[in-house]
Amino acid sequence: MSVFDLLTEYINEGKIKLDNTKHPMRTTYHDPCNYGRKSMNAFGVAYYEEGRDITKAVCPDFKDMEPNRESNYCCGAGGGAWAMPFGPERVFYGRIKARQIKETGAEMVIAPCHNCRDQLLKSLNKEYDLGIEIKYIWELVADCLIYPGQEQSAEVETVEQS
Repeated sequence: MSVFDLLTEYINEGKIKLDNTKHPMRTTYHDPCNYGRKSMNAFGVAYYEEGRDITKAVCPDFKDMEPNRESNYCCGAGGGAWAMPFGPERVFYGRIKARQIKETGAEMVIAPCHNCRDQLLKSLNKEYDLGIEIKYIWELVADCLIYPGQEQSAEVETVEQS
C-alpha cells in the first residue's frame, strides 16, 4: 500500500477529516517519476490522480503544471542525482521544472517524493528564485487535519460569543 492509497482510504472512509481553509494560496502538484512512470513499469500502477485529488481536497486554488502526469518533466533529481555530486547538472535539468512552476503562479508545490522535494526546496527554489513553499503530500494532510471534537468546540465558541 502506498501513501496515496492510505490517505485516499482514510479520507474516503471518513477516518480523517480535512480543513480546506488552511492553504488558500495557489498550489500545484509535481508528478514524481518514481510514483508515475517508474511505478507503472515496476508495479503496474501509476499514481497521478490520487495526489491531485488529495491536494485539491485541501487546496481550493489548484493549478496543474503543463505538461503533467506521464508527460511531466523530471525535476532534475531523478535516478539518485540528488545524492550525487552533480549539483550544476541538477540545476540545469531542473530549469524546465522551475519554468513549469512559475507558469502556474503557484506559491506552494506538493512533491510526494523525497528526492523531488529536496531538489525543489534546496536547489531550484534558490537557484531560480521561485519563492515557493514545498510540502510532502502527507505533510499537507497533517497540516489540514480536523481533530475529533474540533468542529464542536468551534461551534461552542461561536454560540458562546453570540
